[in-house]
Amino acid sequence: MSPRIEVFAGAGRKRWPDDLKAQIAAESLEPGAVVTDVARRHGCRPQQVHDWRRLARLGQMVLPASADTLSFVPVVSESALPAAANLSGSPEAAVVTVEFQGARVEVRGAPGLAVLSDVFIALRRTRSC
Repeated sequence: MSPRIEVFAGAGRKRWPDDLKAQIAAESLEPGAVVTDVARRHGCRPQQVHDWRRLARLGQMVLPASADTLSFVPVVSESALPAAANLSGSPEAAVVTVEFQGARVEVRGAPGLAVLSDVFIALRRTRSC
């Protein structure tokens, strides 16, 4: 048995504001964070934190971004170039440059969506190493 005793003097269940749930879930996702410790610090149950993390994973809750979080934007491919782009030069002269954490990748010509996708996947893998 644990010597710890918790007393809840409220009436019914506690309502958690969405922004506070998102903040707690984001805190639990920080490197080295332990869900049980985060839940105890905020006065909630670990099961609630796990549920909020699941909601975020499913896109049903938006977590606040930390200041040092890097994110990618989706690549959008258009089937036709605008008229101004056609006048500026040939597609073979185009260069797509991606700089990410000291690495620089240049893709020359008119790369397809599959090539750009491979570049971004490779960069994501190097970040996680």
